[in-house]
Amino acid sequence: MKNVFVIVTALFVSLNGGMATAMSDSSAVPTEATTSTETTTTVASDTTTAGGTDTGPGISTPVVLEMVLGSADAPVEIIEYASFTCPHCARFHDQVLPKLKSEYIDTGKVRLVYREVYFDRFGLWAGMVARCGGQERYFGIADLMYKNQKEWIAGGNEPATIVENLRRIGKTAGISDAELDVCMADGAKAQAMVALYETNAARDGINSTPSFLIDGTKFSNISYEDFSAELDARLAE
Repeated sequence: MKNVFVIVTALFVSLNGGMATAMSDSSAVPTEATTSTETTTTVASDTTTAGGTDTGPGISTPVVLEMVLGSADAPVEIIEYASFTCPHCARFHDQVLPKLKSEYIDTGKVRLVYREVYFDRFGLWAGMVARCGGQERYFGIADLMYKNQKEWIAGGNEPATIVENLRRIGKTAGISDAELDVCMADGAKAQAMVALYETNAARDGINSTPSFLIDGTKFSNISYEDFSAELDARLAE
């Protein structure tokens, strides 16, 4: 584990552009989101519904799959931009998403695309662990990270503690130590994840979390009631 921690810490220094500097200089998990800088890494992307698998290590140009809940044929699409270290995002996943899922996503009315935001290195590490479980386990792992957010980021300035806490969550979800070692040492995948985030965030004007696009219209952190009213209006069109 020690060697993997050295690798997972060092790989962020090699990331292209300002994002690498921001992550390597980050001394603590921020309580509020800040704007990130651009990278120049090129990445191929793919979009599938939940049930596929994410690209493993050893690929020269990793494919970073979109993580999706709901039917591809749903008439309304929500794109969520969120950070695993964002308290407001944790609140959304605890209080709002379950209602959206039962009322709109599971009923075939809405499709949710979840996109990770990396305002700090710990958020990127969390994304690497979540993706290590593949699409079948991704949202279950994401739920664990949000529900236990205060606990796993309690290490603050100690990256080794954060890594161990994230590994513990991964193992709770059934990922082996060997699998976690491979996933967290995959520098090419980390670069591809950052590059895709930078491309999407720049295009959609994302500078805070959580942010949402409902059929292309951007909203900031909103209540379930406001979500419901907006979705109902669009479904009635």
